[in-house]
Amino acid sequence: MDIISHGLWGGIAFGRKKRSNFWWAFGFGVMPDLFSFGLLTIFTALGLVSGPDWSNGVPSADSVPFFVHRLYDITHSLIIFVVVFVVVWLIRKKPFLPLWAWGLHILMDIPTHSTNFFPTPFLWPFSEFRVNGISWGNPYIFFPNVIILVLVYILFF
Repeated sequence: MDIISHGLWGGIAFGRKKRSNFWWAFGFGVMPDLFSFGLLTIFTALGLVSGPDWSNGVPSADSVPFFVHRLYDITHSLIIFVVVFVVVWLIRKKPFLPLWAWGLHILMDIPTHSTNFFPTPFLWPFSEFRVNGISWGNPYIFFPNVIILVLVYILFF
């Protein structure tokens, strides 16, 4: 799913109670992609790494630097998410609900990423199993997602 949709779904699902919770949930919703491809974009712009060539469509995964693959594994793992959620809960002595937007991000990515490019490693580091879903860029996924988001936000406001 696209990064903005992740933030908006996270915000509406786990940040409705107060404005600060919305922005926390929005941030956790976009965080998995920012920590992988966002860093790649910044490092490429600064000339620190060479990024993949997107001019002919989706590049090969081999053209993406290794650190992006590892960060993607970490940030898209339900195992890592659960560990972090529990640690935060233990530290705060209560759950931090906006953090669930990170888990929602992973759950939404599982069926909306194909094995052609960065399928979701939701069981990492225990398993390399990935689901061959339908790409979020497919019009059958993308446009209903946008329409439903608009409707949900209209109903909310």
